[in-house]
Parts: sequence; structure tokens; C-alpha cells
Amino acid sequence: MHVLIVEDEVRLAESLQQIMKNQKYGCDVVYNGQDGFDYAASGIYDVVILDIMLPKMDGFEVVRRLRREGVKTPVILLTARDDISDKVHGLDVGADDYLTKPFFAEELLARIRAVTRRQGDVIIEELKVGDLTLNLDNYTLHCKDKTIHLGFKEFEILRILMSSPKSVTQKEDILTKVWGYDSEAEDNNVEVYISFIRKKLAYLGSKVSVTTIRKIGYHLEVKDR
Repeated sequence: MHVLIVEDEVRLAESLQQIMKNQKYGCDVVYNGQDGFDYAASGIYDVVILDIMLPKMDGFEVVRRLRREGVKTPVILLTARDDISDKVHGLDVGADDYLTKPFFAEELLARIRAVTRRQGDVIIEELKVGDLTLNLDNYTLHCKDKTIHLGFKEFEILRILMSSPKSVTQKEDILTKVWGYDSEAEDNNVEVYISFIRKKLAYLGSKVSVTTIRKIGYHLEVKDR
């Protein structure tokens, strides 16, 4: 899970970031609406937590522009404004949910799970490629009668690859989605975690392998054997 927090109250932003880290979610934080729009428009996030009262561009305008650009990333508006007209307006411009400050961390996390697992009326709980099943709730990978637990970055990389198994995923995309915009991670960091994933696939005895496309990235391949 990769979350973008757009919140100008620094202490609250830090608290939200810690909540995400406790869940082992990747998280980027920005402090104004313009940066929020620029980051969210990349489409790399699973959910955006967005304040309404922001400098440079308010949250309503951020959502409106994102939807106009075709960005479908779920947005949860998080604000102290509890007037019903604000809630209706936020939902009408394209937000997916609305949570009023103060809030409980458990409720926010439940709302994140709800909006990120919703694909129309279909709730996705796992991804399958070949003989592999990736459980999206508990970071486990299954193959036949074996199950193994994945670390956060292993899980996120596999989730990306299994979401589009026949497409080549570029290293740059993996770096941005898993490590974040501001990270100093490089290509060799991705290569290290790809090596970890390959070892776990070998342990499971899976027919699925991670294939390297030189100087570009990776895709999954299902071998007959």
C-alpha cells in the first residue's frame, strides 16, 4: 500500500505518517494543495488522504483537477469542517470518502481498506498468477501447500508485478511506487529485492519466475515444468 498525505498541519501530518508506517504502508507527505495535486497526478498511489483547507490550492480543487485529468486514485477528505454541505460538495467533486477531525486511527485505516479494495462492486482480496496467490490482507504468498510471509517491499514489488504480469514494469516505476519520490534508493536496491523474491519463489517451488528485461525492468513468466 502506498499512501499520499496532503496536510498542512505538520504535527498532524507526522502523526498520520506514523499511523501508516505502523501498518507498513509506504507513505509520502506534502504540505500544500499544489504539491498534493502534482504528486497524486502521477497515479502511483493507492489512496490519497487530503485536507480541504490547504495553501496554494484547496482540497476540493485538488480532487476536481485529479478527476478532470482522469486520475482515479481513491481520495479520502480529512478535515475539521463537518458541515453537511461541505461533505456533499467534496463527494460531488469526486472524493470517495470523508472523515472529520478529530478521528480515531482505527476508523481511518478501515476507510482506507474500504476505498482501496473497492473495484466497482468487486472486492479484491488476492492476486493470482500461475500457481501463485498473493494475499493482499496479510502479506502472504501461497503456492500449492506452501505459504511464506513477505516483507513490505517484497510484497509491494510482487503486487505491482502480479497486477500486470504480462507487462514489463520499469525499474524507475518500482523505485517510485515502493520507495517514494524523495527516496535516494537506486536501481541496485530494486535488484536486491528482486533477488529476495526469486529465492522465495524457488523455496515455494513455483512455476512463476521474475524475468529481467535488460536495462528496462521486469515481468513475470509462467514456465511449464
